[in-house]
Amino acid sequence: MSGHSKFANIKHKKEKNDAAKGKVFTMLGREIQVAVKAGGPDPAVNGKLRDVIAKCKSNNMPNDTIERSIKKAAGNEEGVEYELVTYEGYGPSGVAVIVEALTDNRNRAAANVRNAFTKGGGNMGTNGCVSFMFDQKGLIVIDKEEVEMDEEELMMAALDAGAEDFAAEEDSYEITTSPDDFSAVREALEAAGIPMASAEVTMIPQTYTELKSDEDIKKMNKLLDMLDDDDDVQNVYHNWDE
Repeated sequence: MSGHSKFANIKHKKEKNDAAKGKVFTMLGREIQVAVKAGGPDPAVNGKLRDVIAKCKSNNMPNDTIERSIKKAAGNEEGVEYELVTYEGYGPSGVAVIVEALTDNRNRAAANVRNAFTKGGGNMGTNGCVSFMFDQKGLIVIDKEEVEMDEEELMMAALDAGAEDFAAEEDSYEITTSPDDFSAVREALEAAGIPMASAEVTMIPQTYTELKSDEDIKKMNKLLDMLDDDDDVQNVYHNWDE
């Protein structure tokens, strides 16, 4: 993973998120609703909900907003059912793209995602066409400036908790886990008082694709911007070597 730090992207996303917190909180609220529906409203017994709450906190979502979202999901006050739908496809020059959407209208979501691929110089493919190029991993990113523990001590804490790998990047530490061990590692670091810039189960590319022409870069940015603006889209993973 060296040379492909997620931290710069996270900081970029946080800057965008700070300008549109309402949208971010709405997206996180949907994740809470899905987690509550799957395992109940008590985070003590619902590991998925605990992970979503941690993600909410890393996005600076206030505790009372999180609690309201859980209560709302438990009562399903809106009567809206969201489902997770995954789309796969290619951007310019064969960049692999995976899109995860939480939607109450599959037809609308599919049409919007397909339109983004088309206008971004790519095309939507079938499920499985690019996912084999990614590994699903737990990824915890820690800002070097925010943690007091030294590198070796932090690495041992992560590995002792069950992490698979620990990498020191220029401005961050990146801890990877298996999806099954993610919650245990995150909770161990949280209990040790270690602040996390980001903590989530994500898709990490096995290889990266470089875009050499300005036109391809422009199209790829258009594709990502259109997906980012889509209210149904929760996560976008790609192997563009930015």
